[in-house]
Amino acid sequence: MKRRNIIWGIGLGTICFSLFSCGQASKPKEIPVVSTFEELADPQAAEYIQTWDKGDDRLKISFATIDERFPKSSQPNINIQSQETLTGWRGEVLSAQVLLWSNVNHDAVTVAVSDFTGDGGTITKENAKARFVRYVMTDEFGKGCGERKVDDYQASLSPDILDHINQMDVPGKTVRPVWITLNIPKDAKPGKYTGKVIVQGKALAAQELSLDVDVVDQVLPPPSSWTFHLDQWQHPSAVARWNKVPLWSEAHFDALRPQMELLASAGQKVITATLNKDPWNVQTQDPYADMILWTKEKDASWTYDYSIFDKWVSFMMDLGIKKSINCYSIVPWNNEIHYKDAANGEVVNVVAKPGTDTFITIWEPFLKDFSRHLREKGWLNITNIALDERNSDEMAAAFSLIERAAPGLGVAYADNKQTFKRYPTSQDISSAVQHPLDSADIAARKAKGLNTTFYIYCANSFPNQFTFSAPAESTYLGWYALATGYDGVLRWAYNSWVKNPLLDSRFRTWPAGDTFVVYPDARSSVRFERMREGIQDYEKAQIVKKQLLDKKDHESLLQLNNVIAKFKSNVPSAAWNEDLNAAKKLLNQPLR
Repeated sequence: MKRRNIIWGIGLGTICFSLFSCGQASKPKEIPVVSTFEELADPQAAEYIQTWDKGDDRLKISFATIDERFPKSSQPNINIQSQETLTGWRGEVLSAQVLLWSNVNHDAVTVAVSDFTGDGGTITKENAKARFVRYVMTDEFGKGCGERKVDDYQASLSPDILDHINQMDVPGKTVRPVWITLNIPKDAKPGKYTGKVIVQGKALAAQELSLDVDVVDQVLPPPSSWTFHLDQWQHPSAVARWNKVPLWSEAHFDALRPQMELLASAGQKVITATLNKDPWNVQTQDPYADMILWTKEKDASWTYDYSIFDKWVSFMMDLGIKKSINCYSIVPWNNEIHYKDAANGEVVNVVAKPGTDTFITIWEPFLKDFSRHLREKGWLNITNIALDERNSDEMAAAFSLIERAAPGLGVAYADNKQTFKRYPTSQDISSAVQHPLDSADIAARKAKGLNTTFYIYCANSFPNQFTFSAPAESTYLGWYALATGYDGVLRWAYNSWVKNPLLDSRFRTWPAGDTFVVYPDARSSVRFERMREGIQDYEKAQIVKKQLLDKKDHESLLQLNNVIAKFKSNVPSAAWNEDLNAAKKLLNQPLR
């Protein structure tokens, strides 16, 4: 048995990830607030320079479609649009996009949103936000999964980060998108409201755009009540590294809070937890940290410290994320676990392959004790032992042990081999979007109260959430779930940040943006906002379908189902985006 002390150091300061051998820092650091940063140079700037009109130095402003990413160095080829109308339900979050561009520099530009007034009263400006969209370096799909070198893929800047700053300089011959977000209050009266988007700068007179909002007489429940099963794997260690705070300190949880509140706002249902060392063998920039500390005592008995696990789970539940706790993994990618040997104080690393005596000896006592602990906490019935893309023999050995040692625990796994047919009571399964399950199988599982999702990752080009993906692909995810019957979507990482995600979303192994969908310090993204939009559509469609069924309006229900059926494919049609926008409008039409 090989032994070694395990201490990992990672960038932007050394953080100790082995809680066996590192103490807390004497004084937690304050969470840094990054006011601004300089984007990387545009590799395409030279080819766009001739697109700019000469002699017109005004700062131009216009609404633009949220379905398009506009290059930073190319003059937008759009008709100036000074008015936009958004339509949504009470309780819904809506988005619009404004573009700013000019031949010359304009300093200290600000964008604000006014109150919205109408016959129904006022929707105050506190319900709206205007955020500058920042450009991040991206690449292209290429071969999908696999090691990649930056020189092998075309690089470009993609507008994706929604920043917190309240003003920006707009350099000449550049474009700056601004993302407008409106939260329609639940108590807003139905009807039409009108507001303004006001743009001004240091030497720039105020310009205004008109933004109308049609509030539909329907109510969208809060995210915590949504039925869509959103499972985005959280990565607490990445937050500790970025914010330069000791792992699991109070400062760390302070930094985690706004990041995870953002996730909760999209209706996240699953808490991602770890059982031992990094389940994925450090395939990300930051290793996943221990949440449960294992100790083999001098008498060969085992003890387990659940204090970090309990704190993390309670923290997430307090944010409203409480449907499932998925614990990775009884079958980590390299089959390794580690524990502290009390006899000599060393950390022991051991390979425990499923089906071997070592596997049983190591995992059986843990599963029994873990079940006991979960039962005491009241969490047993929502906890799953989770596996990720393991082969059938490994999964069979793991399932057999779980069933024998801890029958109260559920299992969750990502799998493309129809394993659920061998284990029909698996609580939570997910299949790759390009390997869809039969709709009858999904329906049969749903009838038993079992959860079935699809997942997106580096091997599928559509629909996906890379930083170069079309924005509406994120919305398509909700409609794909509607059309296929899936309960929701799994995305393998919510915030597994690369070295400097604010500048460069590329990674050594997968297409850019595959490892995260939001940015440090709770910066949202175009991808995240459009994904939440699709989840809202999923919820709205379920409500409308029930209302039509209750009214016995079978004609309208058939029409809606036929529209939804257009999104059953994981291969994009020529008109998929247009079809999506038409389908969205159908959900906002008044019932007959």
